[in-house]
Amino acid sequence: MIKVIICDDQEVVCQGLEAILSTAKDLEVTGMANNGQELIELLEHKQADVILMDLKMPILNGIQATKLIKEKIPAIKILVLTTYDADEWLFDAIRNGADGYLLKDTSREHLLLAIHEVFEGKTPVDTKIAGKLFSRIAKSPLQEASTIGKDLNSREMQILKCLARGLSNAEIAQELFLAEGTVRNYISSILEKLEVDDRTQAAVLALRYGLAD
Repeated sequence: MIKVIICDDQEVVCQGLEAILSTAKDLEVTGMANNGQELIELLEHKQADVILMDLKMPILNGIQATKLIKEKIPAIKILVLTTYDADEWLFDAIRNGADGYLLKDTSREHLLLAIHEVFEGKTPVDTKIAGKLFSRIAKSPLQEASTIGKDLNSREMQILKCLARGLSNAEIAQELFLAEGTVRNYISSILEKLEVDDRTQAAVLALRYGLAD
């Protein structure tokens, strides 16, 4: 059972999210808070595997709360769920320890999937803001003497570059004249060789280390 705490300054949002999560048999809402300070106090006597974190809240906002929680209880996964897609919110949240970032207009199915993914150590990022994340990382200075990607063969490098462009399996298959099943197999191999959990992490690595040029 995945224990979830909801933190949002609007009570109606908390109640709506609780109703959505109650439809999943393996999720349990263990508490709700209306700001970061309430959340930190709640964690003193409530358990959580995943926190659904709003950002713009009174007293202590979501970014400040994320930083404090990650310093104190790093094992807790924090999935941002917000209306804000501006760069400063996105990058501040990630820099301070957010494990995933979704916008509130995400579908019920995507939300439930993202909770499971972040619990498993993956990094769900809303497709509407993934481009901003990749663009910022691509513009960052490259680290020296990186051996990232040295074990990838030429076809895997091609597919990794497609991942960095945000292409789906079907789009990669069409572009490289491969079957979708073959693409899936290559991606599994890429994730294993890069020692990452999902395609978002692989794309971030590709851009960070100049493998997607």
